[in-house]
Amino acid sequence: MKTFKLSPSSLSLLKECPRCFWLTQHGVWRRPSGPFPSLPSGMDRILKKHFDRFALRGILPPELKERSIFSKIKLFNDLKQLDIWRNNRKGVSYTDREGNVLHGAIDNLLVLDNKGIVLDYKTRGYPLKEDTHEHYQLQLDVYNFLFEKNGRAMEDFAFLVFYIPKEVTETGEVIFDTAIKKMSVNSKRAQEFWEKALDVLKGECPEKGCEWCQGVVV
Repeated sequence: MKTFKLSPSSLSLLKECPRCFWLTQHGVWRRPSGPFPSLPSGMDRILKKHFDRFALRGILPPELKERSIFSKIKLFNDLKQLDIWRNNRKGVSYTDREGNVLHGAIDNLLVLDNKGIVLDYKTRGYPLKEDTHEHYQLQLDVYNFLFEKNGRAMEDFAFLVFYIPKEVTETGEVIFDTAIKKMSVNSKRAQEFWEKALDVLKGECPEKGCEWCQGVVV
């Protein structure tokens, strides 16, 4: 029996187009993609270093500390373990009885009364729209599901921290505004969507496609 390794990004493709998802996971065809912009990757790297400096000191960075919602929350300070969870090749994984794998890699983890809280960084060029944060719901649901399957107690919420460029100083330094969204998360919802994805993959290729995949012959 063929098994599959899925992630939040591959599950997001299922939401966009089940046919693209099926074709990609079966190795028939992959939707074309442009070059991945290097700025978000670079921001992700320096933000992790930024947060780690504060984790080693046992305090929160200013963008979190100044908000009352974080008054009892701490950064997870086992950086060796955190590096594993952040690594795209290692990360956090769960394997079902059939050998299918669900895998993810987080940005950071907060702790409240020994329960974990996923913290994810996002870089945007423009202020948030009303529904911007909703696009990351599945990703956060999956992270909680994976941690709980690995025996870690998790809170039923997570945080998104958006970094948005505000201005450039006279000396050339870019100043960022931050926007923080508290998101309710649901592990059961992630599990149900993963099972739905596996059902799609076990069936025939969906006939209805999008502008990208409609002409692909199976």
